[in-house]
Amino acid sequence: MKKSLSLIVSVLITVGFLAAQSYPARKTDATANKKPVFGGACKLCPWGALADAVKSAMQNYGYDVQICHNCNAGDSPRIVAQARMPPPYKVDPNVSVDAAPANPPDLGPIDFGATGGSFLCDAYHGTGPYSNDKPMTNLRLLANIQGAPNYLIVAARAGTGITDLSQARAKRWPLRVYAQRNNTMANEVLAHYGLSAREIEEAGGFVGGSSPDASTAPDPKSYDMIIQAGGWIGTMPESRTWTDVIQKNDWNFLSLPEPLLAKLAQDFKAEREIVPFGWLPGIDRAIPSVCMSGLGTAVYARADFPDSVAYDVAKALNEHQDRLLRTNQRFFYDVHKVYQICDVPLHPGAARYYKEVGYMK
Repeated sequence: MKKSLSLIVSVLITVGFLAAQSYPARKTDATANKKPVFGGACKLCPWGALADAVKSAMQNYGYDVQICHNCNAGDSPRIVAQARMPPPYKVDPNVSVDAAPANPPDLGPIDFGATGGSFLCDAYHGTGPYSNDKPMTNLRLLANIQGAPNYLIVAARAGTGITDLSQARAKRWPLRVYAQRNNTMANEVLAHYGLSAREIEEAGGFVGGSSPDASTAPDPKSYDMIIQAGGWIGTMPESRTWTDVIQKNDWNFLSLPEPLLAKLAQDFKAEREIVPFGWLPGIDRAIPSVCMSGLGTAVYARADFPDSVAYDVAKALNEHQDRLLRTNQRFFYDVHKVYQICDVPLHPGAARYYKEVGYMK
């Protein structure tokens, strides 16, 4: 009996230790002293710009939001869901230290943050990039902020003579394609025409270039094609090469067939949209496409985030929408979408505010 009891105690101590490693204790109650810690990104990045907007808006209600500038990338939902401490600081070679500064040494565990709407949905369900994680069902939405449309853009350099992607195979190889090497939407577009990144590269071509470090990509003038799924010409590091590519060649912007667009919309939770005339230099007509920005950018927290603070976050972003316009991003506030992203639960404190102002019943 004593051996069994000792074994049970030992197991409980071990489980408690592991839990403490995964969910570190707070140094202070940051939400109680109105200094909640926000998981953001670099100041040139959407999640970092949104962090600054949240901080500025909440100052009007006595808050001093603390920002983690490297709580970013695919780990962002994990950091919030598990109340992690900020990751160890590393200098980002793609941006200045001013754009991605080190976190204060006393910055506590992350209380809330920003991430892409699709990241939040996948993290909540344990799907997509989080298929190896348990579903993060403790995540709660505070506000869904809209941004610039992220259209799927497909184009061929004018000098290639390609006016339809079906002609790409007939082009004299090698074919140099500007696309994220691991972008599943770009790969699906290629597959529809019987192409693959592997086949293109085995023939001496190239698929890639969507890298924060422009030095790792070929000369922008060397590309033959663009398949840019979910990007726009912005300030974030991932946009730099894209900006060079689109500006240093003349392009034929291509239309994709209806069955392919329908499949892309279904497979990637995208919206059917029209790329407007003049959206980029050389677009001389409206082009049917899909848009990946429908899920927006989430300001979110955990279920244990205090109701009163969640209420204040929702209120601050609504009453000070101008803060969203004073960033380096194309943010805007949509009263019809602010309270929902797929089926991620809305935080009760935020829900109370949106009902008070009549945005939701």
